[in-house]
Amino acid sequence: MVAERKLSVKSKRTVFVIDDHPIVRDGLTQLINREPDLTVCGTAEDIYEALKAMQTLKPDIALADISLKGADGIELIKNLKIRMPALPVLVLSIHDESIYAPRALRAGARGFIMKQEATENVLLALRRVLSGEIYLSKRMANKMLQQFVGASGTAQKFSIDRLSDRELEVFRLIGQGHGTRRIAEELRLSVKTVESYREHIKEKMTLSDASELVQHAIQWLQREKST
Repeated sequence: MVAERKLSVKSKRTVFVIDDHPIVRDGLTQLINREPDLTVCGTAEDIYEALKAMQTLKPDIALADISLKGADGIELIKNLKIRMPALPVLVLSIHDESIYAPRALRAGARGFIMKQEATENVLLALRRVLSGEIYLSKRMANKMLQQFVGASGTAQKFSIDRLSDRELEVFRLIGQGHGTRRIAEELRLSVKTVESYREHIKEKMTLSDASELVQHAIQWLQREKST
């Protein structure tokens, strides 16, 4: 569902919110609309509605979650990079920033902030990205700097990092208990393509069979939720 709102003050910077939870969309809209310099011009629950609406509304910034209905936020960022290359994207997510922030930045996002952060930090992140800066938490900025200068991570993190964005998306859905056909429907892919992704994941993570793949995906998702 796409919600649109006319601007009351032309000088306000416009924000388009993409999240698959109506309560989150409404909460973010209320938070942002209370600010004197920001306003929400539209919202959407998936990337297909978002892309269509944003090409019409032309917001100043997109605020997007990673988990969306259908294709995820990483795919949204990649699509926006092609269709609206000047549009900055700030990711707001519950997912582990150590895994998803680098992927979001590589896809073209200008910042990443966890949903657990204080509301004033979300507004700070929006303003910094709008001003042309890249926004990351201090913890994540330090981690990426350490990786840049050669500090090594754990074996588990490395194995996850070897997965492509789409493979990680499939891996996450496997961890949620979805079978191949359900994943294909969710991502609008063929069953054969999803099966190919599953094989690639097993190879990259050195897993022997489908049951071990499911077990690792469930365990990884549980660890991610607990962090």
